[in-house]
Amino acid sequence: MSITETDFIHRFEPGADATRPPLLLLHGTGADENDLIPFGRLVAPGATLLSPRGKVLENGMPRFFRRLAEGVFDEEDLRRRTDELAAFIRESQARHGLAAPVVLGFSNGANIAASLLLRHPGLLRGAALLRAMVPFRDPPRARLEGTEVLLLSGTADPIVPAANSASLARILQDAGAAVAHHALPLGHGLSQMDVALTRDWLAAL
Repeated sequence: MSITETDFIHRFEPGADATRPPLLLLHGTGADENDLIPFGRLVAPGATLLSPRGKVLENGMPRFFRRLAEGVFDEEDLRRRTDELAAFIRESQARHGLAAPVVLGFSNGANIAASLLLRHPGLLRGAALLRAMVPFRDPPRARLEGTEVLLLSGTADPIVPAANSASLARILQDAGAAVAHHALPLGHGLSQMDVALTRDWLAAL
């Protein structure tokens, strides 16, 4: 696979169901472009899947942007990586003739997905953010009317404080997004509860 400057190592699976929006899968720290493919197939059967690998390495583990410490983001890098990912999404849409995708991001992937919403409003049809945090200390102003967002947080999550998840929901709602926020009795890992809620939310789009 040839990689251009704005391209990412990625997997692309053409969908069998043209009524479903394409699903952009953004993995968590230490995973890669293969990690969320099974999850995507479960929650959106027949949908086109686009799954890039984060370009940043932290102790050999792929991520989508740098962090200074756990829960402390390198916001300059986050902005640059977000814009680079947005360019990849637009190029993939043109290359494959895709409609606006719904992003499904987990952990680090959910954080850059939230950044995509705020920095590139209108690029995504919707977003399922699993264990996401507020990406910026001073979030950019965005107009997200018509954008559906599912936010799944864990009440026992040792990485994402409940107040942070609630703040992210408010930021997106204040920007005009239709946010469904569920605080689940879970930690940072994913469960069948995440699968069921995400599948039902996608089916209703």
